[in-house]
Amino acid sequence: MANFLTILALTGNRLGGTLYQDYGKTRCSLDMSKKIVVSCEKCGSRNYSLPASSNKTTERLVLKKHCSHCNEHTLHRQTA
Repeated sequence: MANFLTILALTGNRLGGTLYQDYGKTRCSLDMSKKIVVSCEKCGSRNYSLPASSNKTTERLVLKKHCSHCNEHTLHRQTA
């Protein structure tokens, strides 16, 4: 009985937005979405990454999140 991932690799079929290749050894995502990285204003550490929204905004995202390095809630701003 053939392995399910082997069959997908040979046929090149898509399964859940992911293309399985190389007999199931490597997996390439077809949904390459951009990420927004936010960093702490106090210490500058980059603690969080969020998926980018589809609407195009010019202003940077500002969130109040917990910083594990400062051990308190601080403002986190979107980095470049």
